[in-house]
Amino acid sequence: MTSSTLQIVLAGGFMASLGVLLAGVLAFANRRLYVFEDPRIDQLEDMLPRTNCGACGEAGCRAFAEALVAGRAQPAQCTVNSAEMNQKIADFLGVSVGSQERRIARLACAGGSHVAATRARYQGLKSCRAAALVSGGGKGCTWGCLGLGDCEQVCSFDAIRLNRYGLPVVDVDRCTGCGDCVEVCPKDLFSLQPESHRLWVACRNQDPQDEAMAQCQVVCTGCGRCAMDAPEGLIRIENHLAVIDYEKNALASPVAIQRCPTGAIVWLEGKESRKGSGARKVTRKEPLPRMEPLPRV
Repeated sequence: MTSSTLQIVLAGGFMASLGVLLAGVLAFANRRLYVFEDPRIDQLEDMLPRTNCGACGEAGCRAFAEALVAGRAQPAQCTVNSAEMNQKIADFLGVSVGSQERRIARLACAGGSHVAATRARYQGLKSCRAAALVSGGGKGCTWGCLGLGDCEQVCSFDAIRLNRYGLPVVDVDRCTGCGDCVEVCPKDLFSLQPESHRLWVACRNQDPQDEAMAQCQVVCTGCGRCAMDAPEGLIRIENHLAVIDYEKNALASPVAIQRCPTGAIVWLEGKESRKGSGARKVTRKEPLPRMEPLPRV
């Protein structure tokens, strides 16, 4: 055997020995470090919608499946699934389906282009977040919706559309309460509310009454009529804005909306929002003309 052949044989033997040694180490590590995963997790994940929306409170569908197996969650927490599928999950696990009140995205603004003033024409990327960086956007009400549709674009369930006045409208039947619209809105106008919260203030403006009314016809003026008419403690006025204490939601009724002069506080019934009899009627169908900029001080 020549020296070169011997070297090849030794090298081959060394590599083979090294391969056997490493295989043994991996096999040993696999046995010692193996973490058992309940096979039901994969089965449950297949029974979930795989939207990974987070409405259940977990990071995604697999995390929710793990929480179900661990007993930390109830099937009803998945508000995207149908009631029938959640019942199948409960039957599969041998647990109660549980109960979970649906949460729906609500918009605290009713100032569409036909009732809310615009003081500047924004030209740039069609995005509320981009517009908000330019002096807060071109809307007269600095608290109001900019209407460029970031919420519509980010919604994975087609539950939000912009109406003819550039105001987002939430389809309560499609909304899963995932919270994507809440995160994307630069004005913090969206929030997730339980369905039982039917008394709603569709405004966030905290400017004094005269200044607020100059910018929007449906603004909350902080007049206090709703607080006077509602059961004591249900509604308070803070910074010229009506605020509802939902800890006392059982006391809520349409009585509180009846004398609101602008219709800023409404009573929600399914897909409809009802204003009080004292609210001024909005008859304008076309956008308001752009107002002159405020004078510099």
